[in-house]
Amino acid sequence: MDKRSDALIVIDMQRDFLDPGGYAATAGMDVSALCRPIPFIHTLLDNARRLGMLVVHTREGHRPDLSDCPSAKLARSRQGGAEIGSKGPLGHLLVRGEYGHDFITELQPHAGEPVVDKPGYGAFHQTDLAQILAVRGIRRLYLCGVTTEVCVHSTLREAVDRGFECVLVADACGSAHPHLHEGALQMVAVEGGIFGRVADTQTVINELEASK
Repeated sequence: MDKRSDALIVIDMQRDFLDPGGYAATAGMDVSALCRPIPFIHTLLDNARRLGMLVVHTREGHRPDLSDCPSAKLARSRQGGAEIGSKGPLGHLLVRGEYGHDFITELQPHAGEPVVDKPGYGAFHQTDLAQILAVRGIRRLYLCGVTTEVCVHSTLREAVDRGFECVLVADACGSAHPHLHEGALQMVAVEGGIFGRVADTQTVINELEASK
């Protein structure tokens, strides 16, 4: 078993958020902006795997019958122009098992890397992520993915409340709204780092190398 106490959490790098035919594009988001962190996440993954870190991938999505999708969330998606479960070019939007729900080709998980399917924004809500981390003795999380202000930040806050030390990897996170991305990063550092730290990819790699 891996003896490292840190893990890389890659959040929602799915076709539904990153492909021009997916959920985010249907809702009018700038997919090109959401794709900007892909090379940085790729670099993080290469180094995390080389160093024997635990890598966890998350996917947001719902059961085909939408029985795990709250009516309020469904209504919000309808108001946003991309109703969850409706048919799109990549299949039914944000529905598990559809082509759009899966990860983009460049960031597919390797064998043995846990995939956490989540019905909410935070990766701990109604998932076994906490157990996966506890079994491995994980204490520090490096978080990346999309979107910075929603699923990444929701997971960060959940993790902090569970006692994890958290590092948000700024250039490996993406948002369709630059001002919200910057605001989400700034929130981490308030009150002496209430939600942990913000670092760039190269700084994180240097830290991981030093701790191997």
